[in-house]
Amino acid sequence: MKLFIVDDSEILRNHLSDILYDIEGIEIIGEAANTIDGIESVQQLKPDCAIVDIRIPGEGGIYLLENIKKFDKNIIVIIFTNYPYPQYRKRCLERGADYFFEKSKELEKMLETLKKIRDEINIYRAEEK
Repeated sequence: MKLFIVDDSEILRNHLSDILYDIEGIEIIGEAANTIDGIESVQQLKPDCAIVDIRIPGEGGIYLLENIKKFDKNIIVIIFTNYPYPQYRKRCLERGADYFFEKSKELEKMLETLKKIRDEINIYRAEEK
């Protein structure tokens, strides 16, 4: 599974990359720190899945989410945020987010979800052959 990470924190991007590097079948194909780079990179690299923070420079993560889904509704978008407020969750899910996780409490849950997504993608690709 090809994965793209969009977060303005270089520390968090590096931490996620380090953790995900050890998970077989997940390949991090790129990172971005802002909305514009995120949109351009996702369109160019065509990941299977993107992890997106809500608070990023530029138009923000919800705008990025909308643009990803306009570009390709099949890209799985995981919102990973320190702002798990109900209004953000609702807006993200209404705009096409597939998952919504809180950074401080749900890292393990997100990692388990990524493994399930990877497995589903592998099954789908095997059936296509």
